[in-house]
Amino acid sequence: MPATSTSTNPLVSDRFVDFLLFEVLDLEGLLALPDFAEHTRETVGIYLGTARRLARELLFPAYKPMDEAPPRLEKGRVSVHRAMHDIYPRLVELGVLSATRPPEAYGQRLPLTVATLATSYLMAANLSAYGYLGLTTGAARLLESFGSDELKERFMGPLYRGEWTGTMALTEPQAGSSLSDVETRATPAEGGHYLIKGSKIFISGGDHDLTENIVHLTLARIDGAPPGIKGVSLFAIPKLRSERGALVPNDVEVAGVIHKIGWRGLPSLALNFGEAGDCHGYLVGEPHRGISYMFQMMNEARLMVGMNGAATASVAFHESLEYAKTRPQGRKLGDKDPRAPQIPIIEHADVRRMLLRQKAITWGSLALLGLTARLSDLAEHAQEEPSRARAAMLLDLLTPIAKSFPAERGFEANALAVQVLGGYGYTSEYLPEAWLRDQKLNSIHEGTTGIQSLDLLGRKVTAAGGAAFCALLEEIAATCDGARDAGVTPDLVQRVEGAAMAMRQVTLHLGALGAQGDVRGMLLHSADYLDLASTMVIGWTWLRLAATAQKSHAARPQDHDFYEGITSAAQYWIRTELPRVGYLAQLCRSGEDSYARVRPEWF
Repeated sequence: MPATSTSTNPLVSDRFVDFLLFEVLDLEGLLALPDFAEHTRETVGIYLGTARRLARELLFPAYKPMDEAPPRLEKGRVSVHRAMHDIYPRLVELGVLSATRPPEAYGQRLPLTVATLATSYLMAANLSAYGYLGLTTGAARLLESFGSDELKERFMGPLYRGEWTGTMALTEPQAGSSLSDVETRATPAEGGHYLIKGSKIFISGGDHDLTENIVHLTLARIDGAPPGIKGVSLFAIPKLRSERGALVPNDVEVAGVIHKIGWRGLPSLALNFGEAGDCHGYLVGEPHRGISYMFQMMNEARLMVGMNGAATASVAFHESLEYAKTRPQGRKLGDKDPRAPQIPIIEHADVRRMLLRQKAITWGSLALLGLTARLSDLAEHAQEEPSRARAAMLLDLLTPIAKSFPAERGFEANALAVQVLGGYGYTSEYLPEAWLRDQKLNSIHEGTTGIQSLDLLGRKVTAAGGAAFCALLEEIAATCDGARDAGVTPDLVQRVEGAAMAMRQVTLHLGALGAQGDVRGMLLHSADYLDLASTMVIGWTWLRLAATAQKSHAARPQDHDFYEGITSAAQYWIRTELPRVGYLAQLCRSGEDSYARVRPEWF
């Protein structure tokens, strides 16, 4: 049986990450901002290099064992794979939990742009292993932003130091993604806490034996709260609470383990709060503002899921690329001599098509997530208020795309990796099938693709009179001008300009429907609009990469193959995918209503 060596899989291309950081995203400009004054290219290199090494030497070898032996529930406690007991402290030591936070929040104040791309290696190596830390950071960030000084002392410090882990406990069995329907109750009690009673489901990392305690950032309703979104509050609920200097059980029980097809190293649980009437919860921020607070964590988590999608596609792409280079099969077209040696399958044009499509999806996704990370850095750290506001506006608009495109198209890329391996790809002896299973979750959690489409078209595009959308069009136009000046093939620039015009026209049309009160007509094809916008944004991204490659090529002739690869992938996406923008725009304007008018009984 032919085989590839998984130990040689780079997970993510070092050269491409360096290209993004130092040639595309202007890391030097970020490091010149006062808040990042302590960092240099050397300190960035140390962090990035350590992340790469841990990913390749520690996390990746543990991926398959963790996939084959998921966490177990025994006597009410969850035990995780023994490899996690080695991995978790090493990642804490690296500083993953608080890398981007200021010193007062136990951090290094590293640019998120750097931390995000470093994290891509950890996710590509073992996304379940990283999941424990990503969730913990999100929980600590909520407390940092909205918690009282007392709550920060009690919970935020141990979370950022890695002594405890955190979760986001939102979903309930009867509510699903409809958070306005949560029913978990919070009753005020003496001592400044609330007594919590209710159930949550699909809580990732909700119990384990890695740390002594877990803090659940939980949505619940205070007794007497108004119905709907406006009555939901946010609470910190520890698994163990402090009493007289000791940690004691806080009436948080594991009701069951969810058996998943992927992400099998990170437990997903059903939790019961307050079965014995003694679960203490601590209000975060003001009453009835839980949803607005939680959106900070959810938006950060959506970008984290987007990177999970890009990273999972990346590791599979590299695996299938190596397989294609080393797997002999068949002969060149026209070679009829059966005695001629077989050729590696990468010599077959259709295999190269599948590899180039994977690359276009994967690298386009990584570049988009690098861009959103840079926008986040500017939104928080740029010196001028207009720059901060513009970055925040663009980040908000691009978040649904950066979450859903790597998940949806990443699944396609993962399926292509299986296809490249052929029959071997359909076996569990090879890893692409496991990554395919992992990838599917990314279009479901942190808001399904349908929810992202409603958010994009129903909220983000129309916000502030379409200001963010106009800013995006300005960015696209500037990239087109720069690409033309850099000498990019004029046809590619014109195609991006034409697709941007089609997106502008259909957006104006749909926005007018909404303004006239026809919300149903506006949102009827929201999923198609998200597909359109995503295809357009990735086309814009690839044009930007091609322009940078064109400018860098002359100065770095030794990197000829790398830059030609960038140009080829840009050409592929712009010429083969951007034409879909016109078709999707027409569909969004058509009012085609088959699935809107079909009745349940017709199925």
